[in-house]
Amino acid sequence: MKIRGIMAQAADQALRVGEVTLRDVQPDDVLIDILYCGVCHSDLHMARNEWGVSQYPLVPGHEIVGRVVSTGQAVSECQPGDLVGVGVMVDACGHCHFCQQHEEQYCEAGFTPTYNGQDRYTGEMTRGGYAQNIVVDRRFVVSVPENLDPRGVAPLLCAGVTVWSPLRHFNVKSGDRVGVIGLGGLGHMAVKLASALGAEVTLFTTSPEKGADARRLGASRVVVSRDADQMAACAASLDVILDCVAAPHELDPYLAALKTNGQLVLVGIPDSPHPSPDVTPMVFRRLSISGTSIGSIKETQEMLDFCGRHNITAEIEMIRGAEVETAFARMLKSDVKYRFVIDIKGTSWVAD
Repeated sequence: MKIRGIMAQAADQALRVGEVTLRDVQPDDVLIDILYCGVCHSDLHMARNEWGVSQYPLVPGHEIVGRVVSTGQAVSECQPGDLVGVGVMVDACGHCHFCQQHEEQYCEAGFTPTYNGQDRYTGEMTRGGYAQNIVVDRRFVVSVPENLDPRGVAPLLCAGVTVWSPLRHFNVKSGDRVGVIGLGGLGHMAVKLASALGAEVTLFTTSPEKGADARRLGASRVVVSRDADQMAACAASLDVILDCVAAPHELDPYLAALKTNGQLVLVGIPDSPHPSPDVTPMVFRRLSISGTSIGSIKETQEMLDFCGRHNITAEIEMIRGAEVETAFARMLKSDVKYRFVIDIKGTSWVAD
């Protein structure tokens, strides 16, 4: 099946429309007509080969919402016309300890990413959501609640589940005190989801002007992290902090904000390491620093169902396919509130 996609041909070239081939639908496959695809910062990293693993031509995109066109004969979970989503993974071994525990994101053989991975049927590269269609194994397709705006659902497939997974893993519940560092694509979803779980949310930001937005999204307190007095006022007050910032920074001030037994969870990946923290308070107050990677398919479905009940979607800016490079440039300046989403159906597929 030949389709059009927005692709990178090389690290130093702008993304352009071109043609790619999808595999034939297998018995366990779902063919999806893509409606919307979120723009993740990792798409920019991969398009520019900033992690040194990109293979070209590369079609980015792993925050996909669309409707089922057809299914293989073994598929019973969905049918043509259903609204569905696809996130960061499209395959995993299915046999290892973590796959058996419904934690495919930690597959011992390594999960197959939605793009720039190796398709187990064809051996060719997987193609992402900046395209007209995608073929995905049924195990990696999730159901999207019809009451939600599908445009705002797209970023939930990566940004949303990336923060939902640690909230659930560390059993955040009503009455807990949760900190969120950074009000970006990940951070704004962390604020929304933690507050919907009943937690009291504190946002840490370097930008005082983000305070009003943070409170609108569910934060009960906003702390300007460059203000020593404000940081001191929240010492030993939080149970869990989600660090959503993808730039290196000091961790010690946030460890100081945790209660004894508190968890500082890293979900943002900086391009160079954070400075090493002081281990003394970690030892004397049994503090932990951990990290989590995206979320499982089970967690993704759980999150979407939760969002459907609470009417939660991402805060987005819609763009057309031709505006991807502009969106990349704005992302580098943190000039987006809070996630770009490509209108795939509204995109011109005329090749350059």
